[in-house]
Amino acid sequence: MAETSSIPPVPQARRKPIVLNANIGRVITRPYIPPTEERIRNIINRVLDLDENEVGTLLESVMYDFSTRHRYFREVLERNFNRVAGHVPDGSKLTEQRQLLIGSYFTAEYSVEAAALFNPSIVLVTSLKTDPKGSCRFIMSFRAIGEGHISSIEFRSGIIDQNNDMYFDPQSNYVRTPRIHTESSYDRELFHLKLQDMGAKNKVIIWLLDDLPDKFSLKELQEKIDEHHNGIKIRASDKLDIIEKAFWLAQSNYEILFRPDHQISERVLFPRSESESAGIEDARFVRFVEDDGTIIYFATYTAFNGETILPQLMETTDFLSFKISTLNGKQAQGKGMALFPRKIGGKYVSLSRQDGENNAIMLSDNIHFWKRAQILQKPMFPHEFFQMGNGGSPIETDEGWLVITHGVGPMRTYSLGIELLDLDDPTRVISRIDEPILVPNEHDRDGYVPNVVYSCGAMIFQDELIIPYASADQRCGIATLSLSGLMARLRYNIAANGK
Repeated sequence: MAETSSIPPVPQARRKPIVLNANIGRVITRPYIPPTEERIRNIINRVLDLDENEVGTLLESVMYDFSTRHRYFREVLERNFNRVAGHVPDGSKLTEQRQLLIGSYFTAEYSVEAAALFNPSIVLVTSLKTDPKGSCRFIMSFRAIGEGHISSIEFRSGIIDQNNDMYFDPQSNYVRTPRIHTESSYDRELFHLKLQDMGAKNKVIIWLLDDLPDKFSLKELQEKIDEHHNGIKIRASDKLDIIEKAFWLAQSNYEILFRPDHQISERVLFPRSESESAGIEDARFVRFVEDDGTIIYFATYTAFNGETILPQLMETTDFLSFKISTLNGKQAQGKGMALFPRKIGGKYVSLSRQDGENNAIMLSDNIHFWKRAQILQKPMFPHEFFQMGNGGSPIETDEGWLVITHGVGPMRTYSLGIELLDLDDPTRVISRIDEPILVPNEHDRDGYVPNVVYSCGAMIFQDELIIPYASADQRCGIATLSLSGLMARLRYNIAANGK
């Protein structure tokens, strides 16, 4: 009996009284342009038929109703007018008022959180001088879903004080998408490798890229395509193939920028490229430390175009500018890639799930290419018999890599588990806890997807594991675990298994 009482209990995460709900009033603007030139011209001509008083009255109404809902609203209308300005009849002289009114007809609002706000991840960031002593600052990302089931990524920020109480910064009334960085450049060698991975012939790639500089722009690529298009050394079918692949790759690898005065809660990453046109799903952010100590925030996410999924990579140092890249290689597939926060043995390491059922691990010399994967573990416990995967990037501790897992059990119930990987050989699981640490309760039963608790990334502060989690794919909460209690149970399991 004394021996039984010495077994550390299975830790159970405690929910904080924090609930983050979707807010249908958080809206962005989007271009709203008909699919045919005839319809565009028809709309413009109807506005041109209005007299100046009618234009002024209509524009005043638009400004009154919408200008307080968006920062830089006039700029939005100007930008969307410019999208269709080429369809204005020749010789038409438009006042600024009429241009803005035309722009309003080609603008629509989109509620990014109309359906849900869920699947959060959290990372430690540099604290502000005004933050309380002994506190840490964090940024949390979320998957938001709006009309048409289109997913985007949103952010919140806050602090955790010395008592481990959590406070979120005030949320802005505005929401804003970034602008495309027009000076984006591409690394020729990396571009070559990615085209090769996409099945393009090497001699055709050389034909296209050979004269480009080591760092080239989209404009330079276009000029080179125009210059080469009439060449006679390459078959027409090969030319069309490489041009199509090059444009797809260039458009799927891009940079975006927010203005510095956009608060973190205003920033929304909305789909930009064809590969993610139906959604940016489940970003798993990690604070990555390079060998020289440089800190980069990476996020792996799933791009969805309505038919196929594609793992993508996002990177930033300041959460103002983001570089988006395709991930290539035979094993860059499936959902749920999660990068380790540093290289191990000189290699990038990632958890993944290639087959939809088992937890896998991958190692690579290049963060953009993932060619080999091996099964890390298969479902063992009842709460994960249907399938399992990770719950975000592993967290480094003195005793091993702490990994949150998710498992799917009876009635498609999602719960969270815990395991420990070897620090030097993360392909080796050294301890697992056989019961979940967080299971759906009565509040998680109802929502967008019932019976789900799910996380895309946690962090440790002081003696606490802090786990932001989604509840029923509808809203978010925060759960915590005593780190010392958790590690005691993991150590016990190691000893009990004779490892």
